[in-house]
Amino acid sequence: MDRAASLAASVMNALLDGFEKIELYPASGGRFEVRVDGELIFDKQKEGRFPEAEEIIASLRRRLK
Repeated sequence: MDRAASLAASVMNALLDGFEKIELYPASGGRFEVRVDGELIFDKQKEGRFPEAEEIIASLRRRLK
């Protein structure tokens, strides 16, 4: 499983009731962004690294409150 799909699976498992769906959109050039309702919460190019599942889950949990 690639890193993006693995991250999506981790988020879904941790937040089963929090979100209706998670969508993955293919991109080129090493791009990886996480958005919630259009708001950018992680940008791989800005951060210079791929996100850890725990940091994305924590950010999404804060938005669910």
